[in-house]
Formats: sequence, C-alpha cells, structure tokens
Amino acid sequence: MLILLPPSEGKTPAPAGNAPVCFADLSFPELTAERESVLEELATVSSGPDALAELKVGTSLEAEVDRNTRLLTEPAQPAIRTYTGVLFEALDYASFSPAERDAAHWSLLISSALWGILRPEDAIPAYRLSMGVKLGSIGALASFWKGALGTALEATAKDQLILDCRSAAYAKSWVTPPSQTLAVRVERVAADGSRKVVSHMAKHYRGLFARYLIQSGLAARPIDGSTAGIAEFLEAISADWSVECTLPTARKAGVLTLLVHEQ
Repeated sequence: MLILLPPSEGKTPAPAGNAPVCFADLSFPELTAERESVLEELATVSSGPDALAELKVGTSLEAEVDRNTRLLTEPAQPAIRTYTGVLFEALDYASFSPAERDAAHWSLLISSALWGILRPEDAIPAYRLSMGVKLGSIGALASFWKGALGTALEATAKDQLILDCRSAAYAKSWVTPPSQTLAVRVERVAADGSRKVVSHMAKHYRGLFARYLIQSGLAARPIDGSTAGIAEFLEAISADWSVECTLPTARKAGVLTLLVHEQ
C-alpha cells in the first residue's frame, strides 16, 4: 500500500556539515526538471521586495524566506528529519527498526510544494513554501505539479491501495486513482454518541495510524486497491482501530474515517 503524507510547515535545518541536496539522488528523478524550475523561481521570489506577501508568511519567518535564496548550497538531511510537527512526531520514524524503516521507505510518500513527492530518506534542505502559493511565473503550484506527478507515480501507484492523509491543497497536486484510494479523516465520538470532525489534531491521529500500519506489518503486505483488498485491509485493522469506510468508485475516492472515542 501507499500512505500519502502532507509535509509540515515547520522544518528543521540540517546540521551545518551536511552535504547539499543532490537532485540525482532524490526518488523519482524524472521530476528533476520540475524541481529545478520551482527552486529557481522560489529563489527569485524570495529575494524580491514582496517575498513575504507572495509566500503568504509573516515577518517572523523572514530568515526562512532568506534561506530560500541559497537552497542549492544549504545542508540537507533526510526529509523525515527535516519535516517536524504533529503528524511526524506521532509517526516517530526515529524509533523504527531497520525492517520498519525499509517498509516505510516503500510505503510512505511525502507531498511537497518544492520537490513534488519524496520518500522518507531523500535528503533535502529546510525551505519555506506551501502548496497553496501562486509562485511567480509558475503560478498555482498544485496545477504545476499535477501532470508531472501523475506521470511519475503511475507505475508506483498501479494496483496499490492508497491511503491519502494529505490536506486538500496537497491532494490537488496529484489526484490519485479514485477506485483504489481511501482519504483518511478523523472524527471524535463523545460519550453521548455525538460526533465532531477533528481538525488540527487529525494530523496526530493520521501520524499514529501510519505508524501502526508500518509497525503491524500491514504496510508491507501486498494489499491492492480492489474491493476485496480493501475488505481484507478493514478486517485486519478492525481489532485495533474503530473505523467507518465508504468504498471508492471508479469516479470517486472512498473515505476511511478514524473514530476517536472520548473516555
């Protein structure tokens, strides 16, 4: 299966002695031309007088925007260490065993406004760019990435069950095959049975769920996106998670709702 994660807005810079990014070493090298174009335009926008407004950030992030102008020489480290935040804290990749890291390498894909898509160990510098930005001459980033990602990920996604944990802006950058996709959402169930959609903390539960799939071995199992494959998957997680599922169709992705029960 594939588990699609959003990036985090906050990013941890790599240690000063680390080597800079090498495009040829990143997963999906067929995206190199697009990555170089976005990086070049990001450097141009970030050096301009309206950089903060164009990148939709406040003055407290001025140093991060300035870093955007020298990303080719900034130290890099694995994306899974660069991205911080609620989801990645809950995932706790650092605690994985070697076998679990191998499963995570093949199962986890991290969406990125700058890099398109990444695997956990792809080494990148810290940067500041969100998918919702219209970046200079490139324009809307989700539209820019849509075609390239569809082509680059076609073989990787073939027949796989896809669990989409991305936010709406990042989901637009690669529209996954609907018939094999379950969008993961979270609802809190109160003691009286009433429900409420979880917003910010949904990232926490998606991170915990991704961790569970890796550590349980489910992520490494050959579960496809067919109706039978989804039924097998739901049965496998039912002992540990309370969920509801709307099955996908040929035209619309399904929805996997994680139900968090209040004590």
